Amino acid sequence: MSTRHLAPAAAFAVAAAGIGLFSVMDAFMKSLVLGLGVYNALVWRTGLSTLFGGAAWVVAGRPQPSARALRLHLARGAITAAMALLFFWGLARVPMAQAISLAYIAPLLALLLGALFLKERVGRRVVTASLIATAGVGVILTGQQRAAMGPQAFEGAVAILASAVLYAVNLVVARLQSQAARPAEIAFLQSAIVTAILACAAPWLAHLPPAGEWWKIAIAAALGTSSLFLLAWAYAHGETGYLATTEYTSFVYAAALGWLVFGERVQPTTLLGAAIIVAACLYAARRRDLARSPIEQAA
Repeated sequence: MSTRHLAPAAAFAVAAAGIGLFSVMDAFMKSLVLGLGVYNALVWRTGLSTLFGGAAWVVAGRPQPSARALRLHLARGAITAAMALLFFWGLARVPMAQAISLAYIAPLLALLLGALFLKERVGRRVVTASLIATAGVGVILTGQQRAAMGPQAFEGAVAILASAVLYAVNLVVARLQSQAARPAEIAFLQSAIVTAILACAAPWLAHLPPAGEWWKIAIAAALGTSSLFLLAWAYAHGETGYLATTEYTSFVYAAALGWLVFGERVQPTTLLGAAIIVAACLYAARRRDLARSPIEQAA
């Protein structure tokens, strides 16, 4: 499927809206993970997302995936399943703003992966930025240790960092996917494949959530599907390096929602570490050739 370029501002606005919806979903998912555990929160949410995505797929005329697109759907679904389990498990153990800050290393990792697997040119600017971003992660973890948040918080931070590595791979696959399939197809098959993978453990881990939790699951599923649809559309119409900067708006959502919903205060070291990481990413993306990112990626 050919990429159609519209006004960059339009793609940027749609991507920013997608990030906003995804950030609100994170707050619902944190509440669900605390109440149901990470597996049940995720499997029921992705199950409902499959129904919502399937409805959009039918309305769009049930486009059939090509062989190449199907391979990309399967690859991204497997990556997303592992990535989501790690992220939401970690999110239940650390403040939302800190979790989002740690995940900001993903764009830089995506550039490095593009060089490793796609033979893209990466110069000293990206290497320098990667080292600076690593220092930012160190600042956040040091602040966590000084705040005496406990061993579970450290384990959660490690899980989020592992999830960020997978998210970087996801960014590369997602850009390729957005060029090979339509948003409705991506929104449906992405959720369906993740649900199918998670369902393999259902005989041992799944249980029906309490009636009072279903409204949260339904809202999280609707937000996740809508976000996936918007991001797929945006990345099909704009360059990855330009749109990736919308990721940084999620810190504002995470800090606000963490404080309003969970009573989480943002540590000064989290603010400083996030600023260092974001500055490093923006520094790396200044060059035009790097703005095309790991492939002409993501969502």
